[in-house]
Amino acid sequence: MKKTLKIAKLELSNLFYSPIAWFLLIVFVFQEALNFSHTIDGLLQNKALSGKDNIFGFLTNQIYSGWDTSIFPALLKSLYLYLPLLTMGLISREMSSGTISLLYSSPVKVRQIVLGKFLAMVGYSLVLIAVLLLFGLAGFCFIPQMDIMLFFSGLLGIFLLLCTYSAIGLFMSCLTTYQVVAALSTFVVFAVLNYVGTLWQGIDLVRDLTYFLSISGRAGKLIGGLLTTKDIFYFLLITGMFLSFSMMKLQSGRETRPWYIKFGKYGATFLVVLLLGYLTSRPGYIGYWDTTATKINTITEGAQHLIGQLDSPLEVTSYINFLDTRRYYLGAPDKRNADLDRWEKYIRFKKDIRLKYVYYYDDVPDDQSLHKYNNKGKSLREITEFKAKATKEDPDSFLPPSEIHKQLNLFPENNHYVMQLKYKGRTTFLRLFDDMMVWPSETEVSAALKRLIATPPKIGFLEGDFERNIESPGDDAYSVLINRRPFRYSLINQGFDMQSVSVDSIHGVPSDISALVIADPRKPLGQTTLAAIEKYIASGGNLLILGKPGKQNMLNPLLATIGVRLMDGEIIQKSSFYSQDIALTYLTKEAAKWSPTLEGSYMDSTKITMPGTSGIQYSDSAGFNVVPLLLTDSANSWNRVANFVLDSAKLSYDASLGDKRGAFPTVIALSRKVNGKLQRIVVSGDADMMSNAELGRRNMGRTDNFQFNTELFGWFTYGEFPIDSYRPRSKDRTFKLTDAGGKVLQIVFMWMLPAFLLIAGTVLLIRRRRK
Repeated sequence: MKKTLKIAKLELSNLFYSPIAWFLLIVFVFQEALNFSHTIDGLLQNKALSGKDNIFGFLTNQIYSGWDTSIFPALLKSLYLYLPLLTMGLISREMSSGTISLLYSSPVKVRQIVLGKFLAMVGYSLVLIAVLLLFGLAGFCFIPQMDIMLFFSGLLGIFLLLCTYSAIGLFMSCLTTYQVVAALSTFVVFAVLNYVGTLWQGIDLVRDLTYFLSISGRAGKLIGGLLTTKDIFYFLLITGMFLSFSMMKLQSGRETRPWYIKFGKYGATFLVVLLLGYLTSRPGYIGYWDTTATKINTITEGAQHLIGQLDSPLEVTSYINFLDTRRYYLGAPDKRNADLDRWEKYIRFKKDIRLKYVYYYDDVPDDQSLHKYNNKGKSLREITEFKAKATKEDPDSFLPPSEIHKQLNLFPENNHYVMQLKYKGRTTFLRLFDDMMVWPSETEVSAALKRLIATPPKIGFLEGDFERNIESPGDDAYSVLINRRPFRYSLINQGFDMQSVSVDSIHGVPSDISALVIADPRKPLGQTTLAAIEKYIASGGNLLILGKPGKQNMLNPLLATIGVRLMDGEIIQKSSFYSQDIALTYLTKEAAKWSPTLEGSYMDSTKITMPGTSGIQYSDSAGFNVVPLLLTDSANSWNRVANFVLDSAKLSYDASLGDKRGAFPTVIALSRKVNGKLQRIVVSGDADMMSNAELGRRNMGRTDNFQFNTELFGWFTYGEFPIDSYRPRSKDRTFKLTDAGGKVLQIVFMWMLPAFLLIAGTVLLIRRRRK
């Protein structure tokens, strides 16, 4: 060990007695200072615009890990450029000068030579890490409650990557006497290791092996704060493999053996590393440590609890339509490892999640171009063969429509890419969505899991009196919120079941629904319907009633039974951006208690838009506890009973017309105990607040209609749905750095520190030359 350390010390001194080591160190410092200053400048600008210190979240992540321009991610893009220029002469210099013969004849083992040279590079890597540590120390000074473990996790990722690069460069240096060739060869190996993960991804066994060999993105999880045994073992195995290769190459210079024995050693070492890498990267056998303060790399405790309740294997079958052009490439065979990565955070807590894939071809009803252009007049089989020929795939590997129809009816899903979750004979769908994220988030996955272990809530929508439609895409319909399958926030994707309910003298309101929705009937409720609903209310059934101005008499007879009345007239609001019949209502403290998200909206004074709403009057005569959920703005709105026209002059408050100012309730919640059960009823003066048109409005400023409406339905499930995936805010939110402080840091890191290193390196090299 002493000889190894002595060689390391000598080699490290030689590094710093050469200009290249100092030059690279100065460039490294300047580059990181530039990235650091750029990020800090952006935060200072946001701070100046807001006038607050605590508008930020996850500051540590933003500065060091989260953005492409953050210190660690930006460094990954250029780190590979530094090491080959240093490692190219580690062994090739000895070979070209002939001093390798002296090493061979000295009482030094090849292992000691290789490890000594490698430890010298580890020492230089630690110098680079020390530079990064200075940037962390600076952040610690102006970020109270900095996420220190996230920062050190990133440092570990950079250090392991540097060590791996060093081992690769050391081996390349053993192969040639030309230092430039050694450097270029090192770049080539880096490129191969980055690219190999994309090779043969359509072949099952080979896919796993090449994916393991890939170095691309390996340090990314560590930089993001997630330490896994899979990534740690990767760096150790690849580093150990190239160090072993270096020892074999130098040892072959001291002995004469047949070429097949030499290559056999390399092959055996490679296969052992490949086997160990495969075993250590198997799902379910990986250790994890989320170093972040808020555990942002780990599913929430609620999701962990759900998975913990699954005491049998969970089967996830992806049904992927070859003719679904927009989505097939997302689930193609060469994307299997990417899919495994998405499920890894769940497999971490449940090892027996089994991923299966079914590939088929069938019509895509909402793809109008499928049967046009080159496909015009062709059968589905002919279209499949034509496309498979172009993509070089086997058309026989896809199940025909007749076969897939025997397994599952996917027509309601438009034959899109869906995942079917199966547990103890129960099944549910998990969908892809038409948004930027595409894949289901933890919220949607958790909702699907809960549907497998609990009875999903069923919402009944009354029909028969021209109520709002839940299937139609029309402006006044509810399909977006209720059951639009490709839309992430539709209740159907949040764990709810929906059904239309018709009430007559024979069939009353179903007893198995979680709530009945009466949405803006266009005619008075019939006596039979009214009697059935009153019976349902008396039995303790939950109810959501939504009215509209001008049609108060349609619902007031029913509302009278619970002590509620929709006020005559309509709410008018002064506004520069909206039509004056759109009320911008505020959440109350009681509504804020429903969820952390609504609490945040309440604290931020986020509004709920109600295009045409009545005020609500109520009393406690029916034994309900009544709380307002939404209130109008008393300063800028009023209730007008008289008729008005919006397309003429701006409306203004006029007491002579019967206008009344006030903070009028527009949505109220009622609750009481009935037969030992807590009954819940919500009444809204506006049925359009959850309509397709309103949810698609391009709002001037932020509104929270989606979240509020979702929480309304969630209230009827007593907190069971939708799934709460809320995460607490990070503690590193306060940014104490001032503009003056930012300039000081910029001067220190971009100019003073590089200048100091330049002077120190120059003095050391001059003194070395004189000696």
